[in-house]
Amino acid sequence: MPRPTDAQLAWQQFELGMFFHVGVNTFAGKEWSDGTLPAASFAPTDLDANQWVRTAAEAGARYVVLTAKHHDGFCLWPTATTDYSVASSPWRGGEGDLVAEVAAACRAEGIGLGLYLSPWDRHAPEYPDPEAYDALYLAQLRELCTHYGELVELWFDGAGSAGRAYDWESIMAVVAELQPGAMVFNMGTPTIRWIGNEDGLAADPVRYAVDSASLDNYTDAVIELGEARYVPPEADVSIRQGWFWAAEDGPKSVDHLLAIYYRSVGMGANLLLNVPPDTRGLIDAADVARLRQWRAELDRRFGSPVPGELAQISDGVWEVVFEAPITFDHLDLAEHLTGGQRIETHRVIAVGGETEGTLLAEGQTIGHRRIHAHPEVTADRLRVELTGDGARLAGACVHQAGTHEVPEVAYLASTEEPE
Repeated sequence: MPRPTDAQLAWQQFELGMFFHVGVNTFAGKEWSDGTLPAASFAPTDLDANQWVRTAAEAGARYVVLTAKHHDGFCLWPTATTDYSVASSPWRGGEGDLVAEVAAACRAEGIGLGLYLSPWDRHAPEYPDPEAYDALYLAQLRELCTHYGELVELWFDGAGSAGRAYDWESIMAVVAELQPGAMVFNMGTPTIRWIGNEDGLAADPVRYAVDSASLDNYTDAVIELGEARYVPPEADVSIRQGWFWAAEDGPKSVDHLLAIYYRSVGMGANLLLNVPPDTRGLIDAADVARLRQWRAELDRRFGSPVPGELAQISDGVWEVVFEAPITFDHLDLAEHLTGGQRIETHRVIAVGGETEGTLLAEGQTIGHRRIHAHPEVTADRLRVELTGDGARLAGACVHQAGTHEVPEVAYLASTEEPE
């Protein structure tokens, strides 16, 4: 049974992160660009990384991931590897370093920093030459892993890389040398994996031990991991339809964001919610307002948990005991994961009172966290039946949200490659 590292368990405790997609695409109204947009087009007028990270912290995010380099090859730090960077832009008079500003903001807010370094590079003239490009990429990675403090995550996006072999042995050696505690997303020797869609949605069961992972949103390519490894999933999705800010776009509804939360964090996956800065270099006021509404509803539903005391009755049977009968409409379960993910199925039954014997919830995996909504009941004990060799609960609590309705997503992301 594959077991997690302490770093993996700590990362799962984060639950929610915020993605920042920003770059030359922001100023061209594009999702992908081909590396020909001029560096001078990166010209935010009021950029404030503190506002970005403060917005993330207020929304409950415990880490952020910045697109230090997207597929177009434009670098948000003054790299020595190319002039296609902020050093060739008018922003901060060509003396700016956006990665450094975000890193400083993260330190100020006390949340983790992750960086996205796209393997696919549509600008670099070295890209058609694998050996030359690997050397450039390693130099960029070494810069990012050296100059900006501790990283909690390195994000290697598989888009555009189907069929391309990178020097992952050397890439992973740099990570091991300079950022050994950082989670590695989905490529190389990953310690976390992609959920498999850009909608932020997981589905039961959510397996932490897998031997393969989907590579990207646009092909059927997979990453073969060999034997099964403990690689918990991260569900990424944008607050808008697009990943980069566009004037004609707008944020998803509170209900849509709630639906995502139930199907990501509530299924045991981390949620990485993209909130893109605009052409001023600020998080759009509409997005800030929507995040605050979403956070308020999450706090209303889940902000006053009532924990129960756990007791193991027999092999696979646990009891959750409350101090007094309690009325609730949500269950919140957690698995003991230090020995690996072992729960295969679970059932939860009310004990005591008029609801004695009521089946409240059932499903397959629990993992780091499993949230179930159900019609309101009053009980003073719960019976939790588990299957799986060595299956153990780590915690259980209940919530009274005043509703057991779980919203549906309003739309799904396109699986067509952006033009």
